[in-house]
Amino acid sequence: MKKPISFLLSIFTILFFTGCNLSPDKNESVYLFSCFTGDSRDGLHLLYSEDGYKWEALNGGNSLLTPMVGKDKLMRDPCIIEDEDGTFHMVWTVSWTEKGIGYAHSKDLVNWSEQQYIPVMEHEEGARNSWAPEITYAKDAKEFMIYWATTIRGKFPETQIEEDDGYNHRMYYTITKDFKSFSDTKLLYDAGFNVIDASIVPHNGEFIMFLKDETRIPPKKSLHVAKSTSLTGPYSQPSAAITGDYWAEGPTSLYIDGKWIVYFDKYRNRQMGAVESEDLINWTDITDSISFPAGTRHGSAIKVNKKILDNIRALTEENL
Repeated sequence: MKKPISFLLSIFTILFFTGCNLSPDKNESVYLFSCFTGDSRDGLHLLYSEDGYKWEALNGGNSLLTPMVGKDKLMRDPCIIEDEDGTFHMVWTVSWTEKGIGYAHSKDLVNWSEQQYIPVMEHEEGARNSWAPEITYAKDAKEFMIYWATTIRGKFPETQIEEDDGYNHRMYYTITKDFKSFSDTKLLYDAGFNVIDASIVPHNGEFIMFLKDETRIPPKKSLHVAKSTSLTGPYSQPSAAITGDYWAEGPTSLYIDGKWIVYFDKYRNRQMGAVESEDLINWTDITDSISFPAGTRHGSAIKVNKKILDNIRALTEENL
């Protein structure tokens, strides 16, 4: 029996006004920011935002995970990504002078696996450090690339200077599918200068690398963009600086409504900063438009389902 037109219109009206349409509800996603405070010894801090501009602390601003590996037991530069199975993977800097990095995984960002020390540069006798590790997931290959900055004594002497205490970084990487076995460490990025703090995201068939030129003399300390069609490179020469007349470090990015937002640490100014672009070429400083809890230091930003945020709140509010 055919339904009258008035009945069908009523059903359509109900579906339309209750939001039961084919387009996803923007409220289903939120943004999380993993970071550290102070000397990073208290561990992992998490922030959240609904728009990418205003960030608020979770767990009452307290740490969610205490660092347990490495002789210095730091948890600097925490980088978190989510894989296709809904598992979160995190790497971080464990020490100023060790040759490895920290790793742990979680399903809810509150309860974490046993922390693991990954000896990414132990094979290199002259390696001085392993700083600011990040992870990028290669979806097609179903594998993870972990990458970080290291200074190796005697390498790249053309850019080594006393003013940086001899630190002269290049980016290195290893590949893993399970965080148990790892490929041999290889050089990822050398564009002829002291480089650190790379952060790579896939976008429209390319891989976008945000990086820091760590050159001290003449002073750079600026953020740049490089691109590649392959996760492991080769990557292009860096773009012009996307940051201003200040020292910046620890870039991380979100792509929101057709705009890139790159967050970073204005570490001499003791504040978080941000720039915004629609084309990765022309950038506007939006530091005055963002807000972070006092004391926030750099980390990584990701987009997650709102259920993740709701669950973090439920699990942590029990302990507040």
